[in-house]
Amino acid sequence: MTAPSIAEASRTPGAGAGSAGSRYLRHRWVGFSLRRLGGLLLSFAVLVTVTFLIVPLIPGDPAVIAAGEGANPAQIAAVRAELGLDLPLLTQFLNYASGVLRLDMGASFISGESVSALIFTRFPFTAEIALLAIVLVLAIAVPLGMAVAILTRGGRNRWLDAGFNFVTSLIYSVPQYVVATLLVVVFAVTLRWFPAAGAATLNSLVLPTAALMLGPACVISRIVRRETAAVLEKDYIRTAHGWRLSVLRTNARYVLPNLVTTTLTLSGLILAAQLGGAVVIETVFAWPGLGQGIVNAILQRDYPVIRGIILVLGLLATLIIILVDLILAIIDPRNLGGTTYDV
Repeated sequence: MTAPSIAEASRTPGAGAGSAGSRYLRHRWVGFSLRRLGGLLLSFAVLVTVTFLIVPLIPGDPAVIAAGEGANPAQIAAVRAELGLDLPLLTQFLNYASGVLRLDMGASFISGESVSALIFTRFPFTAEIALLAIVLVLAIAVPLGMAVAILTRGGRNRWLDAGFNFVTSLIYSVPQYVVATLLVVVFAVTLRWFPAAGAATLNSLVLPTAALMLGPACVISRIVRRETAAVLEKDYIRTAHGWRLSVLRTNARYVLPNLVTTTLTLSGLILAAQLGGAVVIETVFAWPGLGQGIVNAILQRDYPVIRGIILVLGLLATLIIILVDLILAIIDPRNLGGTTYDV
């Protein structure tokens, strides 16, 4: 037998299949990355365009506010020219878009402060309560949902199931600003346990974080309960019980991993939504984050600040969703897309 024939004989069919499967998986990662990059660029373009177009729809003339009380028409016209509001709309848009691409979102009409600097100053406060809220949501909602599903399995403890559904539905149905107001009245004004407003101490975190997390915790706990109940009816769970594995080990090894995809997806969406929901919470608690910043900017018709904050919040929400997609794809490559997964 010649050398080439020996080499060919030594090759196993599985080696070629594995190589082809690896190439296929790499191609799917390339496609996944390109789709997410394209989605990010499209979202960026839409955000830049929409933020530019909708802000001037706010009633009121920013030049009048920036000029101050008692300004005459000539002074107002001079301020309008200084702010660039007298330029054609297309020119204003091109100036705005080119500035964003250079990471320069302009200066505040009112204070003259750089919008980028203002955002960097306020963003940590918003991130603080948003991240703390989502961590507490997961720490409370996942164990709670699993516990209710386990305790009510097979129709047991119907009172617990009914009470859980009633309480979570009630809390979730109450608007966030009402929840925030009730928390202030009860825990800040009546009991005086926590500050009613501001961010001076660690105690100041408690009420805004609680107001931000209660609704999402109810949603995730209900979904985790439903998913856990479905998993508990699977054959492999019955097999695990047949092996006399402990309840804790069975749930940790077989139930919890099946909740990762759903819980992670919801957590990403909720965290993205928290950035927008923080506007209401920060206003109620006078929390010095981006939410309070955009409310103040709207009241003052401060176009650059409004546009900058909306753009940053929109991009952060998009990046969070893309990050969740990436993590899910790493955990299970079937999430890369496509109809088959042959490796």
